[in-house]
Amino acid sequence: MVSGIKANKSLLLIVFLFITCICHSHRILQVPYTSPIQITEDARNIEKAPAGTWKGNIQFGLDSLSQLPFFETTQLGLYVYDLTDNVPVYAKNAAQRMRPASNQKLVTSICGLHYLSGNYNFRTDLCIKGTVANGTLQGDVYVVGGMDPMLSASNLADMAAALHNAGISNIAGNLYTDLSMKDDLPYGWGWCWDDKDGSLSALMVDAKDKFNSEWNKALSKAGIRCSRSAIRQQQLPADTKSVFCVTHTIDEVLQPLLKNSHNIYAECLFYQIAAYSGQKSAGRKQAVKLINDLILKLDMQPDQYQIADGSGLSLYNYVTPELLVGLLNYAFSNPGIFQHLYPALPIAGVDGTLSKRMQDSPAYNNVHAKTGTLYGISTLSGYLTASNGHLLSFCIMNQGINTAKSGKDFQDQVCILLCR
Repeated sequence: MVSGIKANKSLLLIVFLFITCICHSHRILQVPYTSPIQITEDARNIEKAPAGTWKGNIQFGLDSLSQLPFFETTQLGLYVYDLTDNVPVYAKNAAQRMRPASNQKLVTSICGLHYLSGNYNFRTDLCIKGTVANGTLQGDVYVVGGMDPMLSASNLADMAAALHNAGISNIAGNLYTDLSMKDDLPYGWGWCWDDKDGSLSALMVDAKDKFNSEWNKALSKAGIRCSRSAIRQQQLPADTKSVFCVTHTIDEVLQPLLKNSHNIYAECLFYQIAAYSGQKSAGRKQAVKLINDLILKLDMQPDQYQIADGSGLSLYNYVTPELLVGLLNYAFSNPGIFQHLYPALPIAGVDGTLSKRMQDSPAYNNVHAKTGTLYGISTLSGYLTASNGHLLSFCIMNQGINTAKSGKDFQDQVCILLCR
C-alpha cells in the first residue's frame, strides 16, 4: 500500500503545486470565541466550490488524494470543517461507521470536560475510624479509591506520613480499601487477550493495579505497624475522619492521556464520567448513557454509534468522522472545554505522538490533533489553521491498511495540503 502512494508521487506533486499557487504563510491557531459552532449542513451533501477559490482548490486537492489506488483495497473516512465560516469543506464517507482506535480518547476527553469541567480533580482519600491513644489507632484505616491514574508511590508515602503525623505508629484494627467508585470488571469491553495495558481498579499506583503491596510498603517505611496486614475491601462508613487527600487536576491527566495516548489514563477519565451518574460501582453503562446524552445534544443519533471503552483499545468501538468533528466543533465553541483540550493535543513536529511527523512542512507546529493506531487502523483528528487564516477541524480515518505508516503518510499529506 505504501508503494501505491509512492507510485503516485507525480500526482501528489501536481496537486501540491496547484495548491501552492494560492499559498499564504500559515498561522498558529487563534481562538476567537464567538457563537456556538454546530454542523449547519449535511456533511454528505457538500456543494462543490468554484475552481480558483480557496475552498474549490482544497476540494480539488482532497479529491485527488482520495482517489489514489491506495483506496482500491482500503477504506477512507474524511471530513473537514471550516470553523471560521461555520460550514463543511469536504467529506468522503463522513457518515460511515469506523473503528477510531485512540481517537476514541477525544470522545472521552470532550465528554469528560463537558460533564466534570476543567476544575475537576481526581482524588484519593485517606480516612480513619476509631481513637488514637499512646500512638495506637484503636480502629481502622480506609483508603477511598477515586481511580486516579497519577497516584504514585510518592503519594502513598505522603499518606503514610500523614498517619504518622496524626500520632499513629500502630494500627490495631483493619486496613480497608473502598473500591466502590467503579464496577469490578478488570478490563474494558472488547479488549483483546494480548493487550498489555493491565487491569483496571479504583485504586492503582502509577496506573497499575498494585495498590495493596505498595500501600503496605509505604506504611512499613513510615514505621507504622499493622496488627493485620491483609487489606480488605469495604465501603467507607459514615463515622470516619479524613486524614489526608491526594488530588491531581484534570489538566494533569489530559496531558499524558492525549499527548502520549495513555490508555489507562483514558479509562480512568471514562470511569469519572460513569461516577458522575451518582451510582455506586458505576461502569460502562453509566458512562455511555452520559456520552449518548451529549451526542443527542449535537443533534446526532446515539444508536448510530457504539461506545465500548474510553481509550479505543476495544475493537467494538464504532464512530464516524461526522461525530468526531461534531465533538471537536462543540469543544471549540465552549471555552471551558477548549482551553483544556487544545493544549493537551499533540502538535505536529513538536511533541507527543506527532513529534516526528510533518516536520519541515507547513503543518509543523500548526496541526494539533489526536492520533490513533490499532492493527489495520490509523486515525487522526484535530484542528489546524489553513492558508487563508481559517480555523479548520478535521477527521481522517484509514481502515483495512497493512501498515500504520501507510495511513500516517496519507494523513500527513492531507494536513500539509490543508496548511499550504
